Amino acid sequence: MKVLITGFDPFGNEHINPSYQAVQLLELEKKEIELVKKELPTVFARSIKVLDRTIKEVKPDIVIATGQAGGRYDISVERVAINLIDAGIPDNDGDQPLDEKIFKDGENAYFSSLPIKAIVKKLREKKIPASVSNSAGTYVCNNLFYAMLYLIDRKYPDIKGGFVHVPYLPEQVLTKRNTPCMSLNDIVTALQIIVATACTTKKDILLIDGKIC
Repeated sequence: MKVLITGFDPFGNEHINPSYQAVQLLELEKKEIELVKKELPTVFARSIKVLDRTIKEVKPDIVIATGQAGGRYDISVERVAINLIDAGIPDNDGDQPLDEKIFKDGENAYFSSLPIKAIVKKLREKKIPASVSNSAGTYVCNNLFYAMLYLIDRKYPDIKGGFVHVPYLPEQVLTKRNTPCMSLNDIVTALQIIVATACTTKKDILLIDGKIC
């Protein structure tokens, strides 16, 4: 089985991005899983083009994209991507679309095809904070997540795909008082569990993890 896993380059005022930092260090014990790593630009249009080109070249069975979610304390396994860009800050090319659709002919939303609740359960069993997230935001992460699922729906129907947000690293919060973070080692371990669970789980489980408000 072949897994394409991606992370983003740094954006905003950050000099590192924990998503690709962790992807770079990711190694798997299961030799039957071939892992392909790719860094994506934190740019709305260009990240989609790079992802599409990489999927064509790699021909993966599963695509797992990761991104930084500063302010979140746990591994956030995303459930849904929405067809909307509403950028709070410019991307790394200086573009800042507001209230725009990602694909005009796309559905309003697409859902992850990863076993999201099984992944959360496995992470918690290893004492790694994790939850199902029902919002990937409206910035480049959601943009890529939506585009991935759009491409799977239109061009790559045999591929499964999903998105995971990771917290800041400790060195990113030195001047961010009361901001949660997670060690790089724990994020790498989380990605190992996520890949293994995505590859071995045939059907997702039922797990109480819904949000009341």
